[in-house]
Amino acid sequence: MLDFALRCMAEGHEVRTFQSPDKRGKKSLIGKGLIEVVADWASSMRWADLIVVGDNAKYVNQLESWRKRGFPIFGPNVEATKWELERGTGQKIMSDAGIPIIPSVQFTNYDKAIAFVQKTGLRYVSKPSGDADKALSYVSKSADDMIFMLEYWKKQGTSKAPFILQEFRAGIEMAVGGWFGKNGFSKYFLENFEHKKLMNDDKGCNTGEMGTLMKYVTQSKLAEMVLKPIEGALHKAGYSGFIDVAVMIDKKGNINPLEFTMRPGWPLFQIQQILHPDPCGWMLDLLNGEDTFEPDTKIATGVLMAHGDFPYGHQTNKEVSGFPVWGIDDKNRYFIHPAEMMVGEGTVDGKKEEMLVTAGEYALICTGKAHTVEKSIDNAYKIVDQLIFPNSPIYRTDIGQRVMRQLPDLQAMGYAEEWDI
Repeated sequence: MLDFALRCMAEGHEVRTFQSPDKRGKKSLIGKGLIEVVADWASSMRWADLIVVGDNAKYVNQLESWRKRGFPIFGPNVEATKWELERGTGQKIMSDAGIPIIPSVQFTNYDKAIAFVQKTGLRYVSKPSGDADKALSYVSKSADDMIFMLEYWKKQGTSKAPFILQEFRAGIEMAVGGWFGKNGFSKYFLENFEHKKLMNDDKGCNTGEMGTLMKYVTQSKLAEMVLKPIEGALHKAGYSGFIDVAVMIDKKGNINPLEFTMRPGWPLFQIQQILHPDPCGWMLDLLNGEDTFEPDTKIATGVLMAHGDFPYGHQTNKEVSGFPVWGIDDKNRYFIHPAEMMVGEGTVDGKKEEMLVTAGEYALICTGKAHTVEKSIDNAYKIVDQLIFPNSPIYRTDIGQRVMRQLPDLQAMGYAEEWDI
């Protein structure tokens, strides 16, 4: 949430942030020298006019009592979090709303899952449930491939948290999201295309998201199919914040929904910031039942720049922190979104001075926007090319290229009609 906090401050808002300790229990370095980080979030609840929650894996249960007392919390709550983290719950929400679902089975035992795949002989996608590493999501190439990975995870002692095996569906992956408040969805929907694999041409391991293309629209066929039908369930859940549904669209235009995201996406939320002239005021309005959200409707492209042993995260913060980033200036700063960054020391023209340095492996996102997909991509990579930092930054050089190839087919089926290539 660092980039969001900085943009709110730039608009004149007072901001306090709370960050949980890192995975080794150490105090987070993120935002050091840039933002006010409080050690105890509860003591600032009555101070805040708006409380924005960036994740649904921690503190959601503790926040629930505050939410029920009417505190202005914008983001995940207990009930809606289950839609994402408990895969079976999310599938039931879709099914109850009349949305088609892909057959899937939940497991907690690797041996039973292996026996199931051996019996069916089908190709599956494995997805973890609960607060699990997204890199454990796996799209197999065959039944034998899936069996090997299940046996591998078993040997490695990988988390025994529940996981589902979902039948594989071919097609074009697309998603649509919306901002939900007291009186329902904002009139703008965010159509988006994620690039989840580490390497170009969707090779390598799953990272969650290496980059994304997005556009706010007011007319969305996909939103009519997967968001509008669950509006009643969202009201019943008492949800406020962002909701996103990813689907596979087959050659006939039929959808196969994959999963919910019931929180800000990463780096989707950072990329959204260049489309939000007002970073936060409209959130409070939406909580109170008024839709004042007026985003930029250009196409935005975002490219994640990481380093170290990303996406595995085995290195300590000490090993991936303190790397200076050169090339940030007043002209490009708006299109650079610091994630795991802080103020540190670097050398400029042979002299030591304070500058932005890394505070982890997930360093920053570069963005660009334009009226066409091609120009948006070009603008994002112009920013990427202006940055230099040691330790060989990791990023894809093909974000958006497959979207350019897929859009004509999607538009022939009535999807993404407001996009220009």
